[in-house]
Amino acid sequence: MKEDRKATLIKYGICFAIEILIAFLVIWSKGFFTQSASVNLQILSDAFFVPGVLMTLMAGLLFVSGEGGLLAIGFILRNVVLAFIPMGRAKHELYADYRARKLSEAKKHDDRCILFTGLFFLVIGIILTIIWCVKFYNV
Repeated sequence: MKEDRKATLIKYGICFAIEILIAFLVIWSKGFFTQSASVNLQILSDAFFVPGVLMTLMAGLLFVSGEGGLLAIGFILRNVVLAFIPMGRAKHELYADYRARKLSEAKKHDDRCILFTGLFFLVIGIILTIIWCVKFYNV
């Protein structure tokens, strides 16, 4: 139990560090310290929004991939390659059999840390955007 908790904290720490790195790169690329307060708030909202969206979408892609949503692409590519190999048709299998075999071989991963840290950064980015709209946006 203790090692499981430690491994989970390491996963969250790595995800958080990656998102902080992406946020720092966004801040650095936009010249945070040379702008006015309103532009700095926009840069901060972008700096939290970008890694939040990236990690949330990555978690979604990992979920779809883990459930077998991308197996059809592999099946098609495999059959295209087998079509050009002599006697490749002998290795042909139905998609249902291919999907069942691949899902039974696949390991289930716990990728909640990517989703939760991504949503955390996304919420902070949205809050900073709302603050910017209330304070500095003039219609």
